[in-house]
Amino acid sequence: MLLTLLTLLLSFSGTVLGQLEDSKFEDDVDLADFGLDIAPRRVPRQVKTIITKETKPHIQELSIKTTIISRYAFTAVYCSLLNRYPAVSEGVFQFQIPANAYISNFTMIIGGRVYQSEVKPKEKRVKQERGKSGTKEPGDASPEPEVEVFRMAAKIPGRNRAVFLLTYEELLQRRLGRYEHVTSLRPMQLVSRLSLDVTIVDHSPITDLEVLPLRNGKSNAAANTATAPKPPNIPAKPELPITTVIKNEKNVCKITFSPNIIQQAKITTSGILGDFVIRYDVQRDTGIGDIQVLNGHFVHYFAPKDLPAVPKNVVFVIDTSASMLGTKIRQTKDALFTILRDLRPGDNFNFVSFSNKIKVWQPNRLVPVTPLNIRDAKKFIYMLAPTGGTNIDGAIRTGSSLLRDYLLGPDSSPNSVSLIIFLTDGRPTVGEIQSVAILGNTRSAVQEKFCIFTIGIGNDVDYRLLERMALENCGMMRRINEEADASAMLKGFYNEIGTPLLSDIRINYTENSVQYVTQNLFTNYFNGSEIVVAGKLTNESAESLHVQVTASNNDKSIILETDVPLRNRQIDTEKHVKLATAAMATGVRALGTDATQKLGVALGSVAEDFVERVWGFLSIKEGLRSRLRSQTSKDREGHTQQATNLSMTYHFLTPLTNMVVEKPEVLTDGTMAPAPTITPGAGEATSPANELPGDTDDREPQTPDRDLNSQALSRSNTIGKVVRRPTKKSITFSKTSADGDPHFVVEFPLSKLTVCFNINGEPGHILGLVSDHKYSGVTVNGKLIGAPAPPGSHKQQRTYFSTITIVVDKPQRAYIEVTPKKVILDGRDRIVLPCHSTVSVDSGALSVTIVGNSNVTVTVGGNISFVILLHQYKNPAPYQRDHLGFYIGNNKGLSHNCHGLLGQFLYEEVGLAELPAQGDTKPSLVLKVKNRSVPVVQKSRRIYSGTQSVDCWFARNNAAKLIDGEYKDYLMSHMFDTGDWPHGTNRV
Repeated sequence: MLLTLLTLLLSFSGTVLGQLEDSKFEDDVDLADFGLDIAPRRVPRQVKTIITKETKPHIQELSIKTTIISRYAFTAVYCSLLNRYPAVSEGVFQFQIPANAYISNFTMIIGGRVYQSEVKPKEKRVKQERGKSGTKEPGDASPEPEVEVFRMAAKIPGRNRAVFLLTYEELLQRRLGRYEHVTSLRPMQLVSRLSLDVTIVDHSPITDLEVLPLRNGKSNAAANTATAPKPPNIPAKPELPITTVIKNEKNVCKITFSPNIIQQAKITTSGILGDFVIRYDVQRDTGIGDIQVLNGHFVHYFAPKDLPAVPKNVVFVIDTSASMLGTKIRQTKDALFTILRDLRPGDNFNFVSFSNKIKVWQPNRLVPVTPLNIRDAKKFIYMLAPTGGTNIDGAIRTGSSLLRDYLLGPDSSPNSVSLIIFLTDGRPTVGEIQSVAILGNTRSAVQEKFCIFTIGIGNDVDYRLLERMALENCGMMRRINEEADASAMLKGFYNEIGTPLLSDIRINYTENSVQYVTQNLFTNYFNGSEIVVAGKLTNESAESLHVQVTASNNDKSIILETDVPLRNRQIDTEKHVKLATAAMATGVRALGTDATQKLGVALGSVAEDFVERVWGFLSIKEGLRSRLRSQTSKDREGHTQQATNLSMTYHFLTPLTNMVVEKPEVLTDGTMAPAPTITPGAGEATSPANELPGDTDDREPQTPDRDLNSQALSRSNTIGKVVRRPTKKSITFSKTSADGDPHFVVEFPLSKLTVCFNINGEPGHILGLVSDHKYSGVTVNGKLIGAPAPPGSHKQQRTYFSTITIVVDKPQRAYIEVTPKKVILDGRDRIVLPCHSTVSVDSGALSVTIVGNSNVTVTVGGNISFVILLHQYKNPAPYQRDHLGFYIGNNKGLSHNCHGLLGQFLYEEVGLAELPAQGDTKPSLVLKVKNRSVPVVQKSRRIYSGTQSVDCWFARNNAAKLIDGEYKDYLMSHMFDTGDWPHGTNRV
């Protein structure tokens, strides 16, 4: 609507907006409804007529906030659409995100209700709301488009507005010595309030910061300078996009861009401003690289500098089929001429062109870089003429044979880097045309002796084939869109891989100190790039981590090693995270309710675990690559399941997951469907000693929108879920539990004995408590958090459970995640409930009841229940942490094959036996369990939040001999791990 308005305003007088003052005006039009920050203007009658007829919702506000913490970017997009007319109208939210990014949340607020997205495993190929830009041909499984478009359409009631909230995350890649962050500004209409806020926080000082002119958009500054030519040989410095402000303070940099609607119109009236591009680098010290440590995880950035280039052996394999005719072949030739000039003395090269026939420039050899050879190569390139079909298989095998034979000859340097650069614009049409056969032939030809880098031009390319070919042969694939400048992109791609500095890079860490490490072996390192490795620390209390990097450079072997002080790195990382989370929490504009402010706080909370999320992000990417290059269905399924589980854990929309959100229901009269009522519970009961005290305060019941967050209200309305306040009654359950430090208590009803033990775990470890995945489908895991020991304690640190997850796989997958602050229920939908509320939610086989600030009861299928106590501190001492206690309420539905630190004892019988005295020693007692004798002593434990004391037989030494296996057997890779137990039924 505003697009039409301002277009007419600009053309009505034939000049600029300011000249409208000389035109004939009618009555005033109130532009306040549009949320304009500029003074209202008198509008001509013709424009007023169009405004009255226009029903398209207008974007009142588009606010984009990005915080980049050590190269990991969190972006939150806030869009407010106004429907100022009585009739229902469809509002469309559309936003381009980088292809390398993963969406982590999408929320709609319409008619005062919240519609929260959920991520589910993808069971079959379905059309996604998140689509690739450009035209997609049948069978094109393109893994790396330039951008992806997230699009959501929803009905907006008359005289109402809709808010769309989108968040996504990405790890910035270093190319040609710079990180590049791109924000798409294409709202498709002029926006009343448009703002972009980017904050960069890094452990190292930020250098070479540059904000480019809007890409693919007309810059106002550029328009102004076009008429004022610069003196010759003095390059014009690119001017910043209008209103851009940069504040750079060593380790923190803030960039803002906020053009008003008039300034937007001067750039373009289409609403397609273009890409806002930020490039920067960080200061690097020579050595092992930059290691960040946070909450039991680490990330290692390695980008060495000041190394001599390694000689390379390269074969260019160029498609000259008929489809390359015209612009494609012209741009390809232009790029190859430039690449020839960039080849270094010491490099060796050759060219292969292919269509129906395959032509080799210098048969049976590679030639050195000399002026004469460069001249002859230019002649060969100049004479390339497109014709015929596309023999991909023959071309790859020919190029591989050239390179392989050269490497076996006497002229080859053992430490040189060898590669094939393969370019095509089509699919195989001549010779072998089956992708599986082509890939097999390529593997046989390459024999793991060199790498293949593939480039696809246009829309009619089998990008899955090209990416698999690259991944299986240590290379990478690049896509060039049909309308892109192929010459520039080819040159840029070659520049990325044209200067190898290291080969055979291996990064090792102290044995048994890390686990679940991402890729740490790399074939090559190219100048201007970066190697990133992440993993988990097995012992967070360790003083240091030994890091060793080995690699080859020319004829030299390089070894770099150092001891990284973990505690110092943790403190340093926490310092920068605080700066970033403060920016994220305050940078999101509040709207009516505090929904958007909560989004900022939520993003800040996510950022506090950014190192873990980097690990998750890299692990998913690695799993997808491994899945793509899998040779067997079993391997493929294993990688698929691993990547899917991690995608679910971090709520990422990936190729293996779907993001689902219920759309608002608008009635025929244009109003929103009514929300369900919430009935307060009635009645209370007293609590015997072995029952959990309920919420017994006498406060008046809160109104529904305060007592229960609006997510649960709207979602229950869309799927018929029951959401209510529970009656305040007592809950009876057993003593079998893990609470406190953590202290484990196991009740054996058949033996009339109670046994207790301690587990001295490490912060960040995830312990398997109950594992019955193969039978009842239930798994319970708990994550440990660390705290200093209180004064006078013999311990160095304490550990508590900070998170409990209950995963159910039967009859369908669902889970509940509990922390001291919130409960996430992901069953038929995803609901987030605050722990200060008193509420009950049923979701199929899963139900959860929260007694505010007291406990959470989870029931599975009616015959399994768990109770989680909430231990919270208003003013915690330095050694106190909010934590959880886990109790098994009803285990009838768990199988006799159940395992886990607690689950393994549910159906066991034990007995006590006395060992006779030996010498001067007194007789001792042992516990007979599973044909093992476990020394025990009698102790007393307090359970149920200290309301009851229980006598128990205590097993020392971290429950050695009492539990099956060892402590490490109960460590889980992530919170939703349901893997098999290595010594029998289930792995925990």
